[in-house]
Amino acid sequence: MNAATTACRLAELYGPAGTTSSMNRIEAVDYHEITHVEEPRLSPSDERVAFVRRTPAADESYAASIYTVPVGGDEAAQFTASDGVDSQPRWSPDGDRLAFASTRGEGDREQVWLVPTDGGEARRLTSVVGGIDDLEWSPNGSRLLFSQRVAPEDREAGRDRTVDPDYERETPDPRVIDRTIYRAGTEYIDGRRRHVYVLEVEAALSRDPEDNPDGTAITRLTDEDGPADVPVDYVSPTWGDDETIYYAAKAAAAGEDPDDTLAYDLYEHGTDSGEIEAFTQTTGWLESGSIDATADGRVAFEFTPEDRTSMRQTEIRVHDRETGEERTPTEPLDRTVGHRCGFEWAPDGETLYVTTPDEGSRVCWSVPGDASEDPTRVYGDGVTIADFSVGENAVAYVYSEWDHPGDVFVTTRGGNEVHRLTRVNDDYLADRAVRQPEEVWFKTDDGTESQGWLLTPPEFDADASPGERYPLVVEVHGGPHAHWTTAGTMWHEFQTLAARGYVVFWCNPRGSTGYGEDRAIAIEGDWGEITLTDVLAGVETVCERDFVDDGEVFVTGGSFGGFMTAWAVAHSDRFEAAVSQRGVYDLTGFYGSSDAFTLVEDDFGTTPWDDPDFLWNQSPVAHVADVDAPTLVLHSDQDYRTPANTAELFVRGLQKHGVETRLVRYPREGHELSRSGEPAHVVDRLERIARWFDGYSAYHESSPALERDRDAGLSSGDEDGDRNEE
Repeated sequence: MNAATTACRLAELYGPAGTTSSMNRIEAVDYHEITHVEEPRLSPSDERVAFVRRTPAADESYAASIYTVPVGGDEAAQFTASDGVDSQPRWSPDGDRLAFASTRGEGDREQVWLVPTDGGEARRLTSVVGGIDDLEWSPNGSRLLFSQRVAPEDREAGRDRTVDPDYERETPDPRVIDRTIYRAGTEYIDGRRRHVYVLEVEAALSRDPEDNPDGTAITRLTDEDGPADVPVDYVSPTWGDDETIYYAAKAAAAGEDPDDTLAYDLYEHGTDSGEIEAFTQTTGWLESGSIDATADGRVAFEFTPEDRTSMRQTEIRVHDRETGEERTPTEPLDRTVGHRCGFEWAPDGETLYVTTPDEGSRVCWSVPGDASEDPTRVYGDGVTIADFSVGENAVAYVYSEWDHPGDVFVTTRGGNEVHRLTRVNDDYLADRAVRQPEEVWFKTDDGTESQGWLLTPPEFDADASPGERYPLVVEVHGGPHAHWTTAGTMWHEFQTLAARGYVVFWCNPRGSTGYGEDRAIAIEGDWGEITLTDVLAGVETVCERDFVDDGEVFVTGGSFGGFMTAWAVAHSDRFEAAVSQRGVYDLTGFYGSSDAFTLVEDDFGTTPWDDPDFLWNQSPVAHVADVDAPTLVLHSDQDYRTPANTAELFVRGLQKHGVETRLVRYPREGHELSRSGEPAHVVDRLERIARWFDGYSAYHESSPALERDRDAGLSSGDEDGDRNEE
C-alpha cells in the first residue's frame, strides 16, 4: 500500500483535525484531561496511603490536592480542599495529623499546614518567605523540620520566620553576580541560600488561627556563613532521633568556590545542645531526599565517585555514628540510584529500599543496611516507579505502565502481593485506543546490543491490512546518562504520535543507565558518534518491518536528545525532518552558561580553554553546514540547564546555510517544559512536533509548517481548544 493510499486511510480513520472520528485517538490536547499522582505516603498503621493528585487547571496552571485511599480497598477520597497547590503530605508518627505544604492564601509561596486525620479544618502553621521543602516530622511528633531558600536581607529582617503575606521581594536592578552558579531551574538565585528550620507544632497551634503566624515557633538551625566561613546551601535535612538532625553542605574551605565542587560534608546537628559536627564526606549531586537516617544513628546517603562523576553510578553508603564504620550496601547492584530514583529506610531501621533503572524499567530493591546480604529485587518489571513509601508491612508506590500514565499501588515488603489502589484516569482511558509497545533488541555491526521499543498506530493490524505502511518517528532520550521505559513522563507523547499515524521508536543506546556502569561510560569523550551508531542500528532494525516506510523517518529528542537530534541530521541523511528540543548545540557555550557545566569536564575530560578545538568538533553546531533536513528548534526562555544561547547559534547556522527552520521559544518555562510546563505549553509543544513532521510526510495531507499560518493546526489558534482545520 503506497503513501497516498495510507494517507487516505488515515484521513478516513481520524477525520480532519478538530473533529471527532470513529476512532477515539489520543491527542496532544488530552493533556488537560490526564491526572497525575505523586508522593505516596503510607500511614503509620499501613491502613491508608496519602498522595497528591495533580491535574491541569487552566492553560497556565495546575490544581493539586491531597487524597487518601484505604490499603484494603475502596475509593480514594479528597482529603484537602482545592484552595491551592498542595504537596509533601506527611503523616504524624501517631497518625492523628497530616502536615503538608500548600500555596493556599499565599499566592505562589508555600507554607506548612496541618489537618486532623479524623476530620476538621486545616491550620496554617507558617508564614515564611522562602517556601517549604524537606518537610518531615520528628520521631515523637512534636516538631516539624523544613528548609527554605532565603536571602541575607530576608534573614536579617526575620522574614524567614514571619513575613507579611503581601511582601514581594524586589528583583535586583542591576543584578550583581558573584557566584559561579547564579541561576537554576527557572530563576536567578540572587543571593538566596537554602537553610534548615525546626517548627514547634503545639506552639504554632496555640496562636489565634485568624492571626498571621508570628514565627516564634520557628528555630533557625543554620548560619549564613558556613562552617568554614563560606556561604553554602544546607541540603537534604532529615531527623535521626528526636534531638538530632542530619544535613549536608558543600565542603568548601575559606577562599574556595562551593559552586565548583561536588564534595559535601555531612553534619550531625543537636537541636537542643546546638552542637554541630561534620562526620563524613561524600561527592555527587545532593538534593532533597539524598540523606535518610535511623534513630540509632545510621545515616544513609548518596555517593557518586569523584572521578568522572557525571558518568558514574550513584551508590548508597551507610555511616554508623556509633562505630564510624561505612558500608555500601548497593555496591553489588551495578545499577545507579541517581536520576529521579530514591531510597528510604524501612521503619525497622534495618532495611533500605532503593529504586534504580534496570533494562527499561525503574524497579525497587531491598537490602540490609549493614550490607550483610546482596540487594533483593522487590518489584518493577515492565513498570516505571516514580515515588514510593515504606511502612511496617507494606510498600506503596506510584508507578506507570504501558496502559496507564500512573496510579497508586501497594505491595508487601517482599513484593509478594500487589494491589492497585487507584484508577485515576479510567474515565479518560475508557474510550481511548492505547497500543502496547513491542520490545526490540538489536545489535550494531560490532555486536553491541541495545534495547528499544516500537509503538504502532492504534488501527494497525498486519493481518487485516497486509502491505500497509507508516512513517517512523525516532525519539532520543536526554541525560545522556538516563534511560527510557514504556511508560513514565513520555507515555502521552508516544501514544499521541502513534495515534497520529506514526510508528514510534525509542531506545536506550550506550551511555544510558540501567545496564551497568561500563555501558554508561562508553560514550566518554564522544557523545555523538557512539550514540548515533546505536540509534541508527535500531532504526535499520525496525525499518526491516514491512509496515515501516524506511523512506519517511523523522527524529526528535530533548536535552541530550536535542543534542543528538542536531548531531543526527548533520551526520546522517536518514531523516526527512527533525525537531530538536531544549538541546545543547555548542559545548563551549553550554559550559559558560549552564548550572551543569561539570558535565563537560566529566564526560569530555577537558574545558574550553584546555582543548577548544576538541569541544568545538564535538558540538553539533560545528557541523551545521552538513544539515539538509528541515529542523524545528524548540526552547524555553528560562531554561538555565541548557540555556537558549546555544540554540540561537544553531538556528542562526541553519538559516545561514539555507535549511528550513524555525525557532519557537516558550516564556516562563524552564528545562522541565515537557514534564511539568504550563499545560497550554505542553500541548503546544507536542502539536508543533506532530505538525512539523506532518508537513514533510506523504502520509499526511499537510503543507510544511513554514508554508501555513503560524497557528494553523494548533489548539492555541482556536478559542474552543480544538485545532484549526488542516
